[in-house]
Parts: sequence; C-alpha cells; structure tokens
Amino acid sequence: MPDIKAIQAELKSSKIDGWLFYDHHHRDPIAAHILGLGENGMATRRWFYFIPSRGEPRKLVHRIEEGALNSLAGRKQAYAGWEELHKELRKLLAGSRKIAMQYSPENNIPYIGLVDAGTVELVRKLKKKVVSSADLVQKFEAAWTPSQLVSHLDAGRIVDRITQAAFERVAACVHEGRPLTEFELQQWILERFRANGLTTAEPPMAAVQPNNGNPHYEPKAGTSSLIRAGDLLLLDIWARCDRPGSVYYDITWMGYLGERVPDAYAKAFRIVRDARDRAIAFVRESVEKGRAIHGWEVDRVARESIRKAGYAKYFVHRTGHSIGQEVHGNGANMDGLETRDDRKIVPRTCFSIEPGIYLPKFGIRSEVNVYVGEREARVTGAIQQEILPLLA
Repeated sequence: MPDIKAIQAELKSSKIDGWLFYDHHHRDPIAAHILGLGENGMATRRWFYFIPSRGEPRKLVHRIEEGALNSLAGRKQAYAGWEELHKELRKLLAGSRKIAMQYSPENNIPYIGLVDAGTVELVRKLKKKVVSSADLVQKFEAAWTPSQLVSHLDAGRIVDRITQAAFERVAACVHEGRPLTEFELQQWILERFRANGLTTAEPPMAAVQPNNGNPHYEPKAGTSSLIRAGDLLLLDIWARCDRPGSVYYDITWMGYLGERVPDAYAKAFRIVRDARDRAIAFVRESVEKGRAIHGWEVDRVARESIRKAGYAKYFVHRTGHSIGQEVHGNGANMDGLETRDDRKIVPRTCFSIEPGIYLPKFGIRSEVNVYVGEREARVTGAIQQEILPLLA
C-alpha cells in the first residue's frame, strides 16, 4: 500500500495539486511499484488512480475490471464507454489544476516518460497542467528502505567474491591450456549466482578485446571469443539477492591475461580511474556540505576529466545510472550526454559511476556503486585501482 500521507505531504511541498497514475496493459511499472499492485492481474482496460494533495484518493476503472484497484484506498467510479470515461475523468480531477504524471518533457528522461502522448493530451484538454512526476518517483520508488540497503550490501559481498573467482578461473584455464570462451565464463558466473542465492534479469558481460570496445557486448554460444593469454578481459557483473524487494549491485572490473599489463591498457585505465574518482569525490563533498547536485553535474565532472586527457570522443555513454529493483532504476542518472538529467540526487538512492574509453582495438571501463545517505555518500564495494595481471 502506498503511503498516502507522505505522498500528499510531498505534493503540498512541491505545490502540485495531485499525482495521477494511469495504466493499460502494464505499461507503467513505476505505478505498479509505488501503488503496490505488482505486475499480475488483468489490465486490458484503462484505469486511473488520483492522489490529491488534500483529501481522499479517487479511482476510475472499467466496469469489466472493477476490481483492478480494490487494494487501494479511495472512492471508486466505473465507466464503460469512452464518452463516459472522459466525463468521469473530469470528475476525478475536479478541484485540481497542476497534476503530476509519469511524463517527461520532450521525453528527456525516458525512464519516466511512460504515459502516452494521447493520454497527456486528454488530461490537458480538461484544462489541467501536466508536470513530470520525476522527483516524486525518486522519493517514493527510487529511494531505498533500510532492508533494501542491506540486500544491496549482501549481494555486493557475493558479487565481489564471484568476480575475483571468475578471474582466477580464467587464469587457471589459460595457464593449463584449457579452452574457455566468453560465453562459457558468463554461464559459469550465472551458475555461481544461483548457488549463492543471487538472481539477475539479464546475464553478465564477459568480453576480451576488441569485444570490450562495445559497451553493451553480449557473448553468445557458438560466436563468442576464446579467452587467451595476452587478452584484456572486462567483466561487467550485476545481480541482486533472490528475495522480494531486493536491489541490484552492479560493477565492472578488468584483468589482463599476462604477467605485466601493457602500457596502452594501463594508461587508458588510469584515465578512466581518475575520472571515476573525481566524480566520486564530487558527490561525497557535495553531500557532506549539504549542497544540492544533479545527475548531469556528476557526468560533467567525469567527462571533463576524460576530455582533458584527449579521449572525449571515446567516452560514448553516460557516467552512471540509477540502481534499484531493476539494475537500471528510476532515480537520477549521472547523465549530461544522452540526456541532461536535471533531477536532484536525493537521500537513500544509489547509482553507478562507470566512465569508459572505447577504442577500435579495446575498451576500458571501471564501475562502482555509490549510495547517498542523509549527509554522507559512499562506495558500497571494492574499488579497482589498476588492471589485474592475472598470470603474475
């Protein structure tokens, strides 16, 4: 059940008259999470749930799915035809002017832009001003509970251990002359997840050069590369505890299948590491001083560091993403490139910081998770300082 009083307090503080939730065919997982509806049950007809800044919530459902919102507080009205829907929606929103929805102007934040343009047009036709619910979503969906932080730290300890074990396995295979592909290593990691009570919606990434020059490379059976001596190996590993409400832990580490890391690899890693550390320091210092910062500002710090080193055009993605019950969560992203994420970084949220340099012959990335508390920010796991020489 949503905390109606807390939502209403935030609406009043933000000078918004109400928050309108809308769904059809489970298109809005944010609504499902915040309202506690889950993703099961029929949703073949449109429903609306309105939480005003003052007074009782209101719901509008179709007559053949009248039970869709029965778990939620508030008075209910049903409709059948489209004309009745428009009439009842006007009543639902009566007394309000400024309404938040899962809408993002110009779709600047795609994670939030879940309500279709036609529904926004309909609400505007009723003389309502539609504003983005992005900041509300951060507080009521992206912010973690204490138990979720515990689940993240629990997953982190296991993922860190599995990551190091994966490097050891690769080193042993190369040393003993046993063939091992990127895909086989990925599947071994997944098996270790299952054995240790972890789960993931998508498999981890294991990539040697030049495949690690593709930030979203996916090793496939039959086509992935063999891992050999002299290879630069990137492991991007994310997972969460296999229990309800748990949140992800997501890291990237790099190893070299040799005794000494070549200078070209070591240099690129140092540049990425410095960009990562400058972004972490910026967040820490800002939070400690109580200074409000936005996602795009964190991205700017990391990107400027890489630009000064002469590799700006090879840093082709945002600096980081929100982390939650999905590995790419619904809070602020550290992004001034793909979007200009102007959401404030708020307490009890977590995000990755993962700058990278992607060259034609190889790619480098380093990724950590940063959790922001009330007056402190911290990296939640181990921090890589140099490429690991795996055959040393």
